[in-house]
Amino acid sequence: MDSRDERKTFKRTPEESGIDPRLWDFADRLVAQSRVVVDRPRGSRHPRYPAYVYPLDYGYLDGTTAMDGGGIDVWQGSLSEKRVTGIILTIDRLKRDAELKLLVGCTAAEVDTALSAHQAESQVALLIPRAAERQQT
Repeated sequence: MDSRDERKTFKRTPEESGIDPRLWDFADRLVAQSRVVVDRPRGSRHPRYPAYVYPLDYGYLDGTTAMDGGGIDVWQGSLSEKRVTGIILTIDRLKRDAELKLLVGCTAAEVDTALSAHQAESQVALLIPRAAERQQT
């Protein structure tokens, strides 16, 4: 693959990348049918890593199950409409796990903030943006 092909691949929209368009409807329904529990409010410190301060509200969807056995993780932003604005997929070499985090009601800046929270020495993250939200600030 030459560099022109790589650039084309990188610029694909979620729909062009083969993401089922029902993903956003399913995610929105899951959030609407669940209670968001914010157990780590913006500005609070991580219970095991006190140097880490949460830049946004962080919690989980009550009554759901994630890969780690807890509820599905959620970063909650400031938008009044509580739709899923993106999904972050993470791989953590230190914890030896992979997870997903739903971004709920996040502006584009908040999406970037949440994504940055998962870009660490032992962790890497991939953002699946909801196309319309990436254009907002």
